[in-house]
Parts: sequence; C-alpha cells; structure tokens
Amino acid sequence: MEFGNFMKMYLIAFIVFLAIDALWLGLIATKFYKTNIGHLMAEKPNFIAAGIFYLLFIIGVVFFTYQGIAEQNFSKALLAGAVFGFMTYATYDLTNLATLKDWPIMVTVVDLLWGTFLSSAMTTATYFIYHAIF
Repeated sequence: MEFGNFMKMYLIAFIVFLAIDALWLGLIATKFYKTNIGHLMAEKPNFIAAGIFYLLFIIGVVFFTYQGIAEQNFSKALLAGAVFGFMTYATYDLTNLATLKDWPIMVTVVDLLWGTFLSSAMTTATYFIYHAIF
C-alpha cells in the first residue's frame, strides 16, 4: 500500500463522505432521527467526537477498498466498501439495540442500510474519481 496513493484516495473519500453525510443528516434523515431517538439526542452534537469518527471511518473505508481501487477491480472495491459500511454500522446499532432502553429497531434497520449505502457510494465515487484524475 503506497502512502501517496492512500492519501489521494483518502482525500477523495473524505470530500465525498462529507457531501453525502451532510445531505443525510442535514436534510433527509433529520426528522426521522428526532422522531425515533430524539429523547436520546444531545442538544448540540459533539463535533470533536463526530470529527474523530469521520476521520477513522474514512481511513477504514480506504484501507479496506484500497486493493480493489489500486487494481482497478471495481467489484472487489465495492464489495469491500459495502461490507465495511454494513459491519461498522451494525456494530454501533446492534450494540445500541442490545444495551439501550427504547432503542427502536427501525433506527437499526435504517442505519444498516444507510451505512452500507454510504460506504458503497464513497467507494464508487473514490474509485471513479481516482482513476479519472490519476
């Protein structure tokens, strides 16, 4: 894994992630989360924790999809991205479902779909943008 290529992929994935997740959290799913888990939500998000999550999640996506992107094997990259997104969101949501009182199963289902889609979309965009530029 070459550091320079990793960082190029990371930068692309970072920009894509911010754009997609901003749409999701800011426009599409705001009411859904407030309705279902509003009683658990802080008045103001912890931006430091969110930033650390974003940095680590994107490192994970790029790490697991790097080989497929570098080899120009789209299906390998996409599968790795989708599985990574599903597994990371499953860890969070299934833990919440198992340990938090009144955690709605619908939030878990939606988040699992969202995490899989988000990681897949990041992988797809990173793959095509990376190969178009480099």
